[in-house]
Amino acid sequence: MAAHEEHAIVVVLRDGREVAIARMAALGRPDLSAVDAIARLQLAARRQGCKIRLTGTCAELGELLDLAGLSEVVGRPGALTDDSEAPGQQ
Repeated sequence: MAAHEEHAIVVVLRDGREVAIARMAALGRPDLSAVDAIARLQLAARRQGCKIRLTGTCAELGELLDLAGLSEVVGRPGALTDDSEAPGQQ
């Protein structure tokens, strides 16, 4: 099976310090259900006074998070911000 498996790492932060680290289960091809799960994790973390940071995300998941406007919210490294330009744009 030539499945596309990626393991994203979710780091839970409180006051800038890591309080928990979790490896997300192997994601097949990322879809909006993965984006929804990540958004829900961030919401739950914020309710506890924490936030999450993602590492190890594949490009496809990163693009979905960008399209949904959640890259910056979930702390994905390399997230597009209002001040940055998408590749190929000037």
